Amino acid sequence: MEYRHLPDLKGLSALKAVVELGGVEEAGRALHIGQPAITKRLRGLDSCYGVILMQREGRRLELTPAGKRVYEYARLVLDHQTSLVDDLKQLRGGQNRLRLEVTFAIGEHLLPDQLLRFAESWPEYQIQSRMGYTRRIQTRLATGLSDLALLEQEPDHPDILVQKWLDDELVLVCGPGHPLWGNDLLPVTELIKLQYVLREAKSSMRYILDKALKDIGINQIPIAMEVGSTDTIVEMLERGKHVSFLPHFAVVEALANGTLFHIKIQGMRIKRTLWIALSRLNLNNPVAEVFIQLLRETAHAKN
Repeated sequence: MEYRHLPDLKGLSALKAVVELGGVEEAGRALHIGQPAITKRLRGLDSCYGVILMQREGRRLELTPAGKRVYEYARLVLDHQTSLVDDLKQLRGGQNRLRLEVTFAIGEHLLPDQLLRFAESWPEYQIQSRMGYTRRIQTRLATGLSDLALLEQEPDHPDILVQKWLDDELVLVCGPGHPLWGNDLLPVTELIKLQYVLREAKSSMRYILDKALKDIGINQIPIAMEVGSTDTIVEMLERGKHVSFLPHFAVVEALANGTLFHIKIQGMRIKRTLWIALSRLNLNNPVAEVFIQLLRETAHAKN
């Protein structure tokens, strides 16, 4: 295999810095080198790939179509490099860290209790957690940039092992001021007449909701707003005239204390599973083993 003409990390880091920081000057300051060195590295990448990656438009350098592909590659390679350095540090100091990724709803509502319980039971271990969208999490998990994930959709990748964690349901809810408050059963045909505040289209719950609606012949519902936080939607429902489909685990307290009402739909329930996903590239992580044990105990307690 030919390795002589591969780009070096310095060139990729220069490209990434220019794109993300807005210019050559800013990239030079961040990398502690001069502007000519940044320019030289960018030209080196052009020569390496045989195509122009950035071109000037007005006062700014913009990525060409080829440059956009190389930039995405640079992000992935540099993420891997950072992960590799961290992994080597972990090997030198003993395996006591877990890189955990979760979807936003799980991170907002289920993860805090799990992390507190874990810290109390295993203070010698460390969990580094981050939230993201399912597709991005799956990519990071499959490529070894994270060790474990908690997801609202089952990933489908040969390098990811999955196991069921919890049963959940997307429920239709409204606040006290809504006309459907206290309604016994809503005909499914009425769904297209309501005004919705929903999570954004890239979220797991929207993917599951849209599929469930299409399965019963509803291709579109009136969406007044899309909001990137489940907690914000709950607050809006408590004060407004809209409804929303939200995870039951995210609204269970609001339903119990009477600040939200569960509108049951005739002939329709959106049941789903929450998943534990493990990277095949990092199977021998002792922190993952004990954290999964804790998750299993949580699932047993809820059932």
